[in-house]
Amino acid sequence: MTIRALTHAPRELLQTGDKGYFFNLQCPWWQPLGLRHMSQASNQFLSTEELTFFKQYGYLIKRSVLSANHCETLLDLMWTSAPDGIERDNPDTWGPIPETAHSSDATYVVSRNKWQYRSISTHPSVLRTMTDTPMWNWAEQLLGQSNVRPPTEHGLPMGHAGPAWPGGPVDPQLTEGARGIYATLPDTETASLPDQLHTDGHPFHFGAVCLLEDCAPDSGAFKVWPGSHRQFYPLFPMQYDQARIPFYEHLPSHKGIIHPEAYLDAVKAVESSIQPVDCWGSQGDVVLWHHRLGHMAGHHRGTEASIRQALLFDYNHVDLDKQRLDPPQENMWRDWSDTINAADASLSPEFLASQGIH
Repeated sequence: MTIRALTHAPRELLQTGDKGYFFNLQCPWWQPLGLRHMSQASNQFLSTEELTFFKQYGYLIKRSVLSANHCETLLDLMWTSAPDGIERDNPDTWGPIPETAHSSDATYVVSRNKWQYRSISTHPSVLRTMTDTPMWNWAEQLLGQSNVRPPTEHGLPMGHAGPAWPGGPVDPQLTEGARGIYATLPDTETASLPDQLHTDGHPFHFGAVCLLEDCAPDSGAFKVWPGSHRQFYPLFPMQYDQARIPFYEHLPSHKGIIHPEAYLDAVKAVESSIQPVDCWGSQGDVVLWHHRLGHMAGHHRGTEASIRQALLFDYNHVDLDKQRLDPPQENMWRDWSDTINAADASLSPEFLASQGIH
């Protein structure tokens, strides 16, 4: 039996399972069977320290949230969509994807080093990740009891409406479930590329990135600029959306997102003054992140044969349609729960280090 090292949790809380993965012994016997199968997180609710960190820094790394069995179920689904030439059990094929296998289908995007399986985004196994794990408890802690918009099994997947404008990205708000399972492959051509942050233009409250397989540093993990959400939030006319220019075929010069000048200046300032955190980790780790946080999909610099495979989804307040009409508020947490508004704990050096803050 192979033992997978987990440096992020106390050894006494963990035991090896039949596939060589750790599972948590503190998962209570009375927990619903589905939740016990899918989750190995020891705490079903976020601590005040974790809530405080999320407020201050705009993200939170949670270790060992999803069980190995559940991650493998999602990976099995993912690999049914493997592009031609990419073989699951042959790392020698885990390189740039041949152009003949590229796809511009909005529900199944394949490029040189990206493979995004979106048509699966309302599959029951995907949605149970959102609803039948501690993450639903965390979402209600953040947005309020019964305030989280539920997904729809076998509903409309991300990408069903095509790109947001011709040649543009897909709008993640146009899904009745997750964003999808995204893979980033090694590509030595990205080794010299600089990190460049962005913020998402669609309205939502916070997102989750779930590692379905181990991901080493500089191997395509989610990357964040800590605390940047507080700098970017007040710079837009609307507190959740970014304004868009309509597309007209007879007026093709301008289309897409409008970036206020103050925001563009802030992006340069943040990139030059804040060290980004590479959220690499182990299978089952999860990153929660605020909708205005500066972030990027990290470059997979090709230092080892691996594929970053992650499930991405957003959580939305049931009243988002009303909330999005308002400009940025003096209290950026106005629409969130009393719990997150009240969180004001001291952050220990050990906890900060666990989140990549040194």
